[in-house]
Amino acid sequence: MRKKWIIIATIIGTVLISAVAVGPIMSDVETPEYEVVKSDRNIEIRLYEPMIIAKVLMDGKREDAIGDGFRLLADYIFGNNTVKQYTDMASLKKKKQQKGTTIAMTAPVQQQSADSSWQISFVMPSKHSMKELPKPGNDRVTLKEIPAKQFIVITFSGMNSDANVKKYEDKLMQYVKTNDILFVGSPKYAFYNPPWTLPPMRRNEIMIEIEQ
Repeated sequence: MRKKWIIIATIIGTVLISAVAVGPIMSDVETPEYEVVKSDRNIEIRLYEPMIIAKVLMDGKREDAIGDGFRLLADYIFGNNTVKQYTDMASLKKKKQQKGTTIAMTAPVQQQSADSSWQISFVMPSKHSMKELPKPGNDRVTLKEIPAKQFIVITFSGMNSDANVKKYEDKLMQYVKTNDILFVGSPKYAFYNPPWTLPPMRRNEIMIEIEQ
């Protein structure tokens, strides 16, 4: 009987160690480039470089919307798209269509309220220009160029539950008000890790655009 419990404990320990190790490894993907302008514990003011995002609008509850939006965006980057190719023919440029190419995964998955819906977005790899990126096969997915912007950001671990998100959003808003920081739009949520990452190992952020 003791031997049985030792085996069970070993298996559980292996699973936990794997979860701790695999989460960060699977999250080792390109993230948006930024410069830290000011830092105060887990709050930073950051200047983000220009970027391109793939985005989709989803209705429903926040936690449902991010899951459904993630699947549509993943469908796009994993090949539901059309690539434009240009070839010279008699000195004329003609477009050829080649369906399906994979785009590298990035982090984080971003979520922001947009009127009565939720905007879910991925930042496209920095090596791609708008011209080079393939056209989404699903017309609900759109590409958009974002100029350089400044954000105030709070970082926290744990689950991306409504309660945890609200807790840190309230802390960030209090900091913004206390320091008389002018902001634009609604908060943006950013989640960096796959769902099997243990809560203490997760990186989550709430971002608010600073008025220029």
